[in-house]
Amino acid sequence: MNIKSLLLGSAAALAVVSGAQAADAIVAAEPEPMEYVRVCDAFGTGYFYIPGTETCLKIGGYVRAQIDIEHDDVADEYVWDAWTRGRVEVSAKNDSELGTIGSFIAFQAEGNEDNAVGSDFYLDEAYITVGGFKVGYLYNYWDTGLAGEVDNLGSNLLNSAGYEYSSDAFKVGLFIDELNDSLGELNDGVGVEALVSGTFGPVTAALLGSYDFASEEGAARLIVEAEVGPGTLGVAGIYSSGFNSYYDAAQWTVAASYAAKLTDKLTLTPGAQYYWDVDHVDGVDAWEVGLTLDYALAEGLALKADVQYGDSEEVGVDGQWDAFVRLQRSF
Repeated sequence: MNIKSLLLGSAAALAVVSGAQAADAIVAAEPEPMEYVRVCDAFGTGYFYIPGTETCLKIGGYVRAQIDIEHDDVADEYVWDAWTRGRVEVSAKNDSELGTIGSFIAFQAEGNEDNAVGSDFYLDEAYITVGGFKVGYLYNYWDTGLAGEVDNLGSNLLNSAGYEYSSDAFKVGLFIDELNDSLGELNDGVGVEALVSGTFGPVTAALLGSYDFASEEGAARLIVEAEVGPGTLGVAGIYSSGFNSYYDAAQWTVAASYAAKLTDKLTLTPGAQYYWDVDHVDGVDAWEVGLTLDYALAEGLALKADVQYGDSEEVGVDGQWDAFVRLQRSF
């Protein structure tokens, strides 16, 4: 009887101890699922999803180191200047019930003087796109031009809003711009610009017209480009009725360039431009010619060199040379 009681007591004690140990056992928690950055291929290369969202982000930009050689009219001698620019671009896009919603922001700054700690870091562009609509601070249609560095065909960075429709071979756009007033002092003027362009086989043509309501003057530009031989031939012409915010370098001008792709890495682009009534002064004409070399050193690393010569009939202005050498790392 005592042995039986002892066996039953031992079994009960073991059961209690086993239960206590089971209660104190440490159970390892499963790791939280990690969300890795996913590639987004819906809007082209370089985009990735912002974790936890369906918005695709792309970060890019470049670093540019350049040396300019130009004529100093005051000292009447040629001088050189080295400077560097850094640029950062951020694009974000996502699909919605309104279509594709996008935004673009670009900041950049130049280092030109020694120890220039206070160099400005400024907003170069910032705009929103919804489908074909676009609004913000942006370069307008006049900023496009021919290949090479000779052409002066206009450029505007301004607050603007408009709509653009484009297909594989056709594009049409209309934008309303904020411009300077007739005195060029206040940003309370209004301008309108419209573009129609199309591609017909190897030829692309773009007709641009703009009107500055403050100055009551306008300008029109036609650019035609065609694939010829190993490169692209481009011809442009501009008429400006008078001083306006879109184009006022001359009343008439024509320009041409030919970008010859000699190898996969090397492109040579000769160009020329002629101006009639420079600065809308009757009888003052001018011209310039130049040659641009583009060489791809490696993926994302490019070398550009340019030399130009220009002359004008303006009194006191002689022919001058200008040149630059540029190394740029884009990402």
